[in-house]
Amino acid sequence: MRNGFVIVFCLLVFLLSAQEWKNLLEDNLSNMEKLNGTAEYEYEDGVLIGIAKAGTPNTFMATKNEFSDFILEFDVLIDNGMNSGVQFRSLSKDEYFDGRVHGYQVEIETSLRKWAGGIFDEARRGWLYPLTRSDKSADAFRPGEWNHIRLEAVGPYIQTWVNGIQCARLVDNMTPKGFIAFQVHSIGDAKHAGKKVRWKNIRILTEDLEEHLMKPDPSIAQISYLHNELTPYEINHGWRLLWDGETTEGWRGAKLDEFPEKGWKMEDGILTVLSSGGAESANGGDIVTIKEYSDFELELDFKISKGANSGIKYFVDPELNKGEGSAIGLEFQILDDENHPDAKEGKNGNRTVGSLYDLIRADNYSEANRGSKRFNGGDQWNRARILVKDGQVEHWLNGIKVVSFDRHSQLFKALVEKSKYENWENFGRIPSGHLLLQDHGDEVSFKNIKVREF
Repeated sequence: MRNGFVIVFCLLVFLLSAQEWKNLLEDNLSNMEKLNGTAEYEYEDGVLIGIAKAGTPNTFMATKNEFSDFILEFDVLIDNGMNSGVQFRSLSKDEYFDGRVHGYQVEIETSLRKWAGGIFDEARRGWLYPLTRSDKSADAFRPGEWNHIRLEAVGPYIQTWVNGIQCARLVDNMTPKGFIAFQVHSIGDAKHAGKKVRWKNIRILTEDLEEHLMKPDPSIAQISYLHNELTPYEINHGWRLLWDGETTEGWRGAKLDEFPEKGWKMEDGILTVLSSGGAESANGGDIVTIKEYSDFELELDFKISKGANSGIKYFVDPELNKGEGSAIGLEFQILDDENHPDAKEGKNGNRTVGSLYDLIRADNYSEANRGSKRFNGGDQWNRARILVKDGQVEHWLNGIKVVSFDRHSQLFKALVEKSKYENWENFGRIPSGHLLLQDHGDEVSFKNIKVREF
């Protein structure tokens, strides 16, 4: 008798749990609408099928309802050569590019870069979480097979799993609510017309989410776009705001004892060096951290005006140059490559955005078969990341590794000896130094400036 009650109780628990999940498509497409493009969709035996079509922009089969916090699961099978995705918290407004769908997307693809499970911001900011920092995440998706994808969106925390392996761990609060949509990507080659992407077992949970959340994989980095705010994860991993978003605390002029009285502006959590005609360090001047750093990880967002030139310098010794011009140190170049003449100076592009200025050209080391960098443009925010540990240095631009070198190697020393820095003793190899934001006479803005030490 007791065993019978246990069985009945377990069955009831199972049924109640199963009832919490809902079929997103309701076994038909009456709660869906097609947006933007003209690619075809079919619905057969619980499988949603999207069919690629030549001559049309991206097409979306979108829910008529909007969702804020939820857990979404589905299985997907995509033909080789196709690109697709599932939009969430997305919008289509007449005032935004005539109704173009925009918002978060879980990437589905078969390309060699292997970013399926990453997070793309469709028609807005581009890649927020490319799978460039975890090989196991990049290898989770299996082309040519059914793959199971899980998406959790709770508050600003957005996480994905592919076949049980965590891929994205994003924190972003730009859009808290929107529709879910299944994308058939536009095709550039007519030979792909007729190829298909299939989704099935599409279910969503919108209540009691805390009880069902997966435990994050501690090896997967959390990437946050919160405005001048650290997450608990970041605090626990040693991050701190290098600029508090309001005051000059922790900073001074590179050639001053205090912060410059002119040339810099702080407003709405954005730090801006003002335009003064393009002269190097001739207005407010460079600013440096009061503290020195050795092994560290620095991250910040920057936005440039048209034709602007600036830089992020590290291992800076302000005593090396007391005369005119900028303080001396290794430099993550910030530049409008299209409109500033310095992009064509130096050697083989080693003065372009993301480069180790005048020494190593920035290239794309994170995407197979793509040589160009991913720069969002001068009217958009771009993210710089500088990683220094045990002599190894990396530059990252918008989630893409663009420079890698050993600052203690003979090769690096040889590069310096053939550069404009050849007369500066021990350039780039001092044990520690200040971090610097450059005044090169052009308007450039910074925000979300944070650092951690190793």
